[in-house]
Amino acid sequence: MSAAVLLLRHPPVTLAWRKRCYGRSDMGWSRAGTAMAQALVRELGGHPIDAIVHSGALRTRRLAEMIGQGRDIPVSEDSGWLERDFGTWEGRTWHAIWRETGDLMDRMVTDPTGFRPGGGETGQDLSERARAAWGRLPASGTTLVIAHGGPIAALRTWQAGEPLEAMVRFIPACGEVIAVSRDAT
Repeated sequence: MSAAVLLLRHPPVTLAWRKRCYGRSDMGWSRAGTAMAQALVRELGGHPIDAIVHSGALRTRRLAEMIGQGRDIPVSEDSGWLERDFGTWEGRTWHAIWRETGDLMDRMVTDPTGFRPGGGETGQDLSERARAAWGRLPASGTTLVIAHGGPIAALRTWQAGEPLEAMVRFIPACGEVIAVSRDAT
């Protein structure tokens, strides 16, 4: 039996967090995010799913529980799918970070192996963590992974054989579902 993975980025977060760095911070969805979650439950309701994995963050766990509700699907948590750790940048506005650091933020793209935003994870750290989480997924059936933009982008960059500097091009939109063959890697 072949394996398929559906990578799903969580719905939009509450408006108070919209312009903030919220990698590991835990918050709920906006009203639009709640509506998107309900639409995703309907959309994925008829899709054959054999397992659901989420990052453990509220914004992924709630959606995993909603999609799995009433279905005989195992739902599990894997912190390897958590968003990037932004260290001291967590919870701060991007504008405030920029005012304090200037174009230092650009190093997330230009120096993904050496730069630790706010003392947190490098892009390389994120990529290795996402690849390890990928390796823990079931080897057969269809698995729905509900995660965050960073680990999904890191995984897709690796699968495409692109350098880490290209990761920004692989960040999915909130609510976007990306089908990937487990056999491809």
